[in-house]
Formats: sequence, structure tokens, C-alpha cells
Amino acid sequence: MNVYDSARMADVLTPLGYALTDQAEGAHMVILNTCHIRENASEKVFSELGRLRLLKQSREKSGEQMILAVAGCVAQAAGEEILNRAPYVDMVFGPQAYHRLPEMLAKAGRAMEAVLDTDFPPESKFDHLPETAPGTANVKHGAAFLTVQEGCDKFCAFCVVPYTRGGEHSRPAAAVTAEARRLAAAGALEITLLGQNVNCYHGESPNGGEWGLGRLIAALAEIDGLERIRYTTSYPAGMSEDLIAAHGDVPQLMPFLHLPAQSGSDKVLAAMNRRHGADDYRRLAGKLRQARPDLALSSDFITGFPGETDADFQSTLRLVEDVGFVQAYSFKFSARPGTPAATLDDRVPEAVKEERLAVLQELLKAQQTAFNVSCEGRVMPVLLDRPGRRSGQLVGRSPYMQPVHVDAGGFQLGAIANLRIETGFPNSLAGSAANMQNERACA
Repeated sequence: MNVYDSARMADVLTPLGYALTDQAEGAHMVILNTCHIRENASEKVFSELGRLRLLKQSREKSGEQMILAVAGCVAQAAGEEILNRAPYVDMVFGPQAYHRLPEMLAKAGRAMEAVLDTDFPPESKFDHLPETAPGTANVKHGAAFLTVQEGCDKFCAFCVVPYTRGGEHSRPAAAVTAEARRLAAAGALEITLLGQNVNCYHGESPNGGEWGLGRLIAALAEIDGLERIRYTTSYPAGMSEDLIAAHGDVPQLMPFLHLPAQSGSDKVLAAMNRRHGADDYRRLAGKLRQARPDLALSSDFITGFPGETDADFQSTLRLVEDVGFVQAYSFKFSARPGTPAATLDDRVPEAVKEERLAVLQELLKAQQTAFNVSCEGRVMPVLLDRPGRRSGQLVGRSPYMQPVHVDAGGFQLGAIANLRIETGFPNSLAGSAANMQNERACA
């Protein structure tokens, strides 16, 4: 979502004469767009600000200006602290305020003092963002992100999102489809729909009432030129029947779903305030695979949540074995200030958390490797979205989000190529050009 937000900041600043550059050196403005999910996020921001301070001072000595801003969730959570510790910062604003960048710039210029904007505005920022055709900031090598839902009302005990992104808000379906058409016209073959709880989308429909995510996806699938649709991140208790059915009914919807479980223990899930049990997750995985048999799942897991016992951890391992995941993000618990979990007692020792994480990651890695190897011999449509590390190599993403490496001869960045998977590695695949007259592609 920060990638999308950064692109929209560029859209807001373009009418003011700004254009993107890859280097902070020589830039007239530098914006750090921050995320507060990971541990020590704030300290990483201050470390980067220290480096940028030297650039800013160098520019000022030569009579030039560099505007330094901090945006995103760290700005929302620690705005006052940023200004106190880094008074050379010109602007600090949260993820719901970047549509007001022109006003903030004007205010900073007039007052010659830092601007702090971390209020949750009554209006939606999307109502004030430019609706011009998106440029390279929004579409890169055939792929684009599109935020359809923001915020969270679930209040999982470990998560800062409700406090940094605010309550759940879904964009009107007409606004989403209009932006998707602009993205497709600018060359997007694949669009990933974004939301903190994207499957809880309930946007106003064009004719009154509401659309859920399944209905929205069906509408987006009708856009000319749009060949692939994804969505992330989903909340297990928010998977509706029509969205499950869309996985079988909409060919453009990729057969890959990120569905965070967090734990396989009902006791831990209740302490996390996750609103689903382990068997609920198993049943949901079964329904999804019944709708689309070739669907693959990825997930998130936390080890060592306060109160987690050895038995609870074994329940997580059983869930992983029962469901099977082709990819997963796993972390040991670390408290986020201001969240309910930060005040919980019965802390799990660090050594135990690390040991459990290592065991879990070994199982998840084995599942990922086995799935990658099982893809050998299959033909997959791969969106080639970046150069490879080796000269003459391109890398793309399979329908299952696996990186696929291929020799670049005859292929172009931003195109979808049918590749025969030659080798499955633990973290990637190697492919070659497929002869579609003799081979059959998978969805």
C-alpha cells in the first residue's frame, strides 16, 4: 500500500512542477514514506533522517533548498517525536493526509516552520486526488497497485493499523473501476487490489447499495486489456461466499491468495482477537479449493505470542501441515507500543520464541520447496516485471507469485510470456520459452 501511496503523492505533486528521481542527492524534496508494522521502524526512520540531514545541510550551504518530509504510519504514530528529535524535518503527515501536500508545502514556505498533519480528516483523501491518467509512478512493467479499502475495525491485539490508518473505509465501486480503466490504458496487465482488510470491501455501487469484493472483481474483469487480478491482504473471517465463488468464476483472478492465519491455537487466536478458530481456517481453505482446485495459499504466522505454550505451538504446526502453504511470512512476537498485546503478561522467553520460529520456518520452507519442485514441467503465464541479476536475464511472477527466471532473448519487460518451468528451487523457478502447440498452459 505504501508503494501505491507513494505513486499518488507523485500525482499530487506533478502539477506543482515536481518529477520523480531515483536519487536523494540533488532532489528538491525527499519524502520518507514509512511503515510501522516491523520492529524498530521508528529508529530506522531516524537513522535515515540523519543521513538526509547531511544532504539537506550541503544543499543549503550552496544556496539551494531541500524539503524533507516524513509520511506514512510512523509519521502518524510518532509525529511529535519526529519533530522533537529531528527539528530539521519540514513536514510530517499521516497516510490519510497526503492529498493536502500542496497546502502543507505552501504553509511550510510561509511560516518557515515544520508542518504537522496527523489528524484523521472527515473527508476521504480519494475524493481529492487527481483523476488524470496515471503515469509511470502507477504502472511499472505491466503491473499496478490499486487501493480499494483502507483502515481496520478488527483491533487484533498485536496490530497498530487501526491506530495509524484509522477505521475501515471502502472506496465507491465507480471510482475504483474508473481508476482501473486508467491503469489498464496506461499499460497495466495486472492489478493488485489493496486494503488492510481488502476482502471486507463494501463500496457504494454505481446504482446504489453496496458491492462486495467479489462483485467488484467481476466488474474489473470486464475491462479490456486487464488480464490478471490479485488482492491482498485478507481477513479470514471476512471471506464471503460470493468472493469464494469468484475464485472459480473469474478467470482473470489469479489462483493465489494471501490469507493470514497467525496461529493454529484457538486459545492464542482468541487472545489475539482474531475472530476465527483453527478449524474455521481449515474449512475456509477447503471451500476455496473446492471453488478453484488449483488455488494456492500463503499466510502469516507469529510465534511466541504472550501465553503461547508448547501445545499451542504444536497446534500451529498441525494447521500448517493440514492446510499446506506455498509461501508464508513468519515472525517472533514483538510488542508494538500502544497495542493491547504490549500490556500482556506471561511473556514467552526470547530463546523459546526463536526456537519455535526456526521449527516453523523449516516446515514452511519445506512446503514451499515441494510446491516449487512440483511445478517442473508445467507451462505458466509469467508477467516479466524486472531485469534479472545476470546479464541477459529477466524475472517475472507466476500466477502463484513465484519469481521465474528466464533468458531474455525474445521476451520483453512488461509482457506476459508462456514459460515452461524447467527447475523448481527453494525460492524461485527457472523457465524457458514454451511451444504452445505441443504444451498446455496452466491457469
